[in-house]
Amino acid sequence: MISTKGRYALRVMIDLADHAGEGHIPLKEIAERQEISKKYLEIIVKDLVAGGLVTGVSGKGGGYCLVRRPEEYSVGEILEKTEGSLAAVACLSKDVLPCPRAAECRTLPLWAEYDRLIHDFFYGKKLSDLTGQRGI
Repeated sequence: MISTKGRYALRVMIDLADHAGEGHIPLKEIAERQEISKKYLEIIVKDLVAGGLVTGVSGKGGGYCLVRRPEEYSVGEILEKTEGSLAAVACLSKDVLPCPRAAECRTLPLWAEYDRLIHDFFYGKKLSDLTGQRGI
């Protein structure tokens, strides 16, 4: 399940895309437009900055902006930076030890197929698909 953190991260990224070209956008403005607590957004943008998706500038005239064009971000990338692994089941996560039952697990092919569907869906969607901005 995608948490509010991942969903709000998408809203922040859409907001930044909608206001690209206006310089760094203050978090207060994003919070007001998106009707999300500024305090909660501080946590989210910290992950987005650490993940290299946005840049932030402190002080007067500060705020956040995208580092790439909207069509260069996949929804999957944004969600993984804020949610962590999107793997359907723990045994398919990248950072776990291989399951000792994998060779005999009858359900693993089912989970692997579902995992590919999730990955392909989210990585096949671009931020620009959500903003309506293509090829900017």
